[in-house]
Amino acid sequence: MLSVPCPGAGSDTAADGGAAGRGFPSALRGRGRVRGVDGLRTLAVGLVMVYHLEPGLLPGGALGVDVFFTISGFVITRLLVAEFARTGNVAMRSFYWRRWLRLVPALLTVCALCAVLALTTELAGFDGAWASIGLTVTFLVNIVRAMQPGVFTDSTSLLGHAWSLGVEEQFYLIWPPLLLLLLRRISARKVVLCAATLCLLPMVWRFLLWSPSAAHRIYNGTDTRADQLLAGALLALVVARLHADDRRLAALRQWSARLAWPALGVLALIVWQVPMTGASAWESSWYTVGFLVAAALSVTVVAALELEPGSWLSRLLSLAPMAWVGRNLSYGLYLWHYPLGRLLHDLGMPTGLGTWHAPTTLAATFAAATASYYLIERPLTRRFKHPRGRMTTGSGSGTGTGTGTGTGSTTPAAVGAAA
Repeated sequence: MLSVPCPGAGSDTAADGGAAGRGFPSALRGRGRVRGVDGLRTLAVGLVMVYHLEPGLLPGGALGVDVFFTISGFVITRLLVAEFARTGNVAMRSFYWRRWLRLVPALLTVCALCAVLALTTELAGFDGAWASIGLTVTFLVNIVRAMQPGVFTDSTSLLGHAWSLGVEEQFYLIWPPLLLLLLRRISARKVVLCAATLCLLPMVWRFLLWSPSAAHRIYNGTDTRADQLLAGALLALVVARLHADDRRLAALRQWSARLAWPALGVLALIVWQVPMTGASAWESSWYTVGFLVAAALSVTVVAALELEPGSWLSRLLSLAPMAWVGRNLSYGLYLWHYPLGRLLHDLGMPTGLGTWHAPTTLAATFAAATASYYLIERPLTRRFKHPRGRMTTGSGSGTGTGTGTGTGSTTPAAVGAAA
C-alpha cells in the first residue's frame, strides 16, 4: 500500500535516517507489553473498589481514576505513534472498532443485567435504572453529572461509575484525529511541544471555573480532566521521540527510576489522607492543581515501569497475579463492582448479611469479571479483531488499543470512580 507523506517532518525524518520512525525512532523499538503497567492497573482498580465499598478506609481511593487516566493516555498514544512511525498513517476505523469491541459488549452485558433486575424486582438500588442505562450506553453520564450541582439523581446513580467511560470516549473522539493531524503537518519536536502545552490548558481552565458549586462540573468534565490523559500521551511522545542512545532518554530513565518510589509514596499518602470528593480543606487545591499533580506523579511511575523493567518496583508490579489481573480483569472488575455492590446491599439488608457486604461484593465481582473476560471479551476480541472491509485514511494497518500490541490492551473504563 502507498505510504502517506509526512509534511512538516522533513528535518526530523532526515536526521533519523530516511522515513524510519518519521521523527519518532524509538516508537519502532517497542518491547511489547509492560507487565509492571498491568500490575499498576490492578493496584488502581483495587483502590477504586475499596473506596466504593468502604470509603472510610481510603478517603482518597478515587485517585485510582487519575492513575488510570494517565495510563490510558500513555498506552493509546504509544500505539498511535508506533503505527504512524511504521506506516505514515493511523487506521482510524480500525482504532475505533477495537475500542468499541473492547469496551461496549461487556458494558452492554452489565446494562442488560441491570435492566432485568429493574424489570423483575423492586430493589431500591435499581430505581431509575432506565435513565442510568441510557446515559451509560451513550457515554453521557459524565455530562449529566457535571450539570448536577447537588446530590446526584437516580438518572446517574445506578451506573454512576460509568462517568469515566464518558470522559475517555469523548477525549478519544478528539485526541487521535488531532494527534494524526499534528503528526502530518508539523515536525515531531513540535508535536511534543504542542502536547506539553495542551497539558497545561485544563489546569488554567479549572482555575477560571473554580468555585465550590463548580466541583461536579470540574470533576466530571472531559475538558477539565484532559490533562491527566494528556500527561500520559506526552510521556509516550517523549519516549518515542528520543533515540535509544540519547542522553536525554538516559536521564529520563535514571530520574524516573529514582523518583518512582517517592512518587508512589506521595500517591499513597493522598489515598490515605486526602478526600477526592465532598467538601474538605483540600477541595480548592485538589480541584485546580491537584489533578495535574496526580498526573505528574503517575507519569513518573509509568516512566520508570516503561524504561526500567528490571527495577524492584517493576518486578513487584510484574508479579504474575498482579499483571494477569490488570491485563485481563481490570475492566471487568470496574464494570461489575458498583452495580453488584448495590444489588448485594439491597439483598443483604433484609437477610442480615450487611456486615459481609464488602467481601461478598469483592468475591462476586471477581467471579463476574472472570466470566465476562472468558465468555465475552476474549472471544469477541479474537473473532472480530478487524472490521470487515476495513477502510483507512491512508496506508497501514491499525494497531488498535485492546488486543495486544504496545504496552498492552488499554482498559480505560477501569479508571472511573463514582463520586
